[in-house]
Amino acid sequence: MVGKLLMYAALRWVAAHGGRRVVALGRVELLSMYLELGLASTGAVVRSGAVEFQLMGGDVAELAGRTLRRYGSLLRDLQRVVRWGLEVPFLPDDDACAHGGASVEALGRGFETLDAHRDVVPADVLDAWFPPTPDAVAALSGGLDWIARTSPPVQAGGLIEELALRRGVPEDALAVGAGSSDLIFRAFRGWLDSSSRVLLTDPCYGEYAHVVERVVGCRVDRFPLRREEGWRIDPERFARVLREGYDLVVIVNPNNPTGVHLDAAELREVLKGAPSGTRFWIDETYAGYVGAGQSLESYAVEADNVVVCTSLSKMYALSGLRAAYLTASPSIVAEVRRWTPPWAVSLPAQIAAVRALRDPSYYAARWAQTGVLRAELAAALGGIDEGLHVSESVANFVLLTLPQGGIGAAGLVERCRGRGVFLRDLSPLSSAFEGRTVRIAVRDAAANARVVAAVAEVLRGVA
Repeated sequence: MVGKLLMYAALRWVAAHGGRRVVALGRVELLSMYLELGLASTGAVVRSGAVEFQLMGGDVAELAGRTLRRYGSLLRDLQRVVRWGLEVPFLPDDDACAHGGASVEALGRGFETLDAHRDVVPADVLDAWFPPTPDAVAALSGGLDWIARTSPPVQAGGLIEELALRRGVPEDALAVGAGSSDLIFRAFRGWLDSSSRVLLTDPCYGEYAHVVERVVGCRVDRFPLRREEGWRIDPERFARVLREGYDLVVIVNPNNPTGVHLDAAELREVLKGAPSGTRFWIDETYAGYVGAGQSLESYAVEADNVVVCTSLSKMYALSGLRAAYLTASPSIVAEVRRWTPPWAVSLPAQIAAVRALRDPSYYAARWAQTGVLRAELAAALGGIDEGLHVSESVANFVLLTLPQGGIGAAGLVERCRGRGVFLRDLSPLSSAFEGRTVRIAVRDAAANARVVAAVAEVLRGVA
C-alpha cells in the first residue's frame, strides 16, 4: 500500500506540473502491480547488478482516470489519515467544472461573514473590480423589498428589446440566460450527443470541456495554442484542421485564460472557409475590452452556422446577478428559446442589465481604466524578479509564469491565500501551462498592490 501511495503521489505531482506521459523503470518482480495500476510495459529490460527492471509508460490522464475509478473510495478514506506534504491537493476536483471563486468561499458557506470580503483580494475570478452603473444600484436599492418578492417577466422581453436596440440586431435573433453557463448547458445539450465531434482550443475556458466531455460525452479534439506563438490562433493552421469536419467548434475571443484576441476580420475569413456543416460558438465575454468593430454579432444574425455568446455579468459588473445573451439566426434562436424555462433571468438581473445597457459611457470609462490598472499591475509584477514572465492580456487579467525549478503555481496560490490574496492556478485548464502559470484578475490600485506584495513575499521566502 505504501508503494502504491508513493506512485499515486508521483502521478499527482506530474499532473500538477503539466506532465502528459509517465516513463518509469519497475522491478520485474513487481510488474503485475504496475500493470494493475495502468502502466504498460515496453518489453525492454534493464539490468543493474542482480536486479532486473522493465521500461514502462503511460498517459497521465488515462492513469489518473483509471486510478480514481478503481481506488476512488479508498483514496477518499485514506485522505483523512495520510500526511500529505505536496502542494497539489490529495484528490483532484470532483465532477463539477473547476472555476475560480475560492475567494468568496472563504467568506463562509452559509454567508455568515460577508463583511469579510473587504479583507481578501479576489484576484482568482474575473468579476469586475468596479461597481455597476449607479442607475442600476439605485434601481435595485430603491425597491429591493418589492423586487425580491416579485416574479420577473417570464421571457425577459424588456431585456431582449433593450439588447436589440443597443446591439442593432433583431429581437428574434436574441436569446437570454442566467449567465453564459446557462446558455452553454442548454444549447450544447440540445445540439450534441455522444456521436458528435467537437473542436476546442487548448487552453480554453474550462466550462466548454466540462460540458462536451463530461455532461454530453462528445468526441473532442484539441487545437493546441502554443506559448512560443503568444497563444495566438494561427488562422491558416486552424483552417486546415477545420477541414476534418466538426459538428461544433468553440472559439473564445478574447480567449480566457490566455487573454489573446483574434481580429474579427481574420476570424470572419476562417468562418467563411469552414465546411458548411460545422456550427461555430463564438464566446465574446470579454470583447468589450477590445474596442468597437470587433464583435461578430451582426455577422451571426445573417449566418446559419454561427452563434455569438456574450456575458453581461463580467463586463457590466453583474456577476452576482447572472445575465447573458446569445445572438444567432432566428431559426437557431427559436431552438434555444424553446429549451428555456420560464423566469430564467431573475427580476434583479433584468432590471440591472437594462439600466447597465442604457449607460454605455459609464462602462466605457471603467473599461479604459481597467487597461491602465492592468498595465500598472503587469509592470509591478515584472519588477519582482527578472525570472518571472508577465503576459498582459487584452482583458481584465494578466498571466504570471514562474521559472522552472522553483515554486510552482499551486504553491504560489496556496501561500498567497495565507495572506488573504487569491490567485488562479491555470494547471487544471491545460497541461500547456506546465504547472507554472497563474492568472491574476485586475482589481483596484490598492488591491493590486496587495497582490504584488504577496507574490513578492512568497517568492522571496518571507514567512
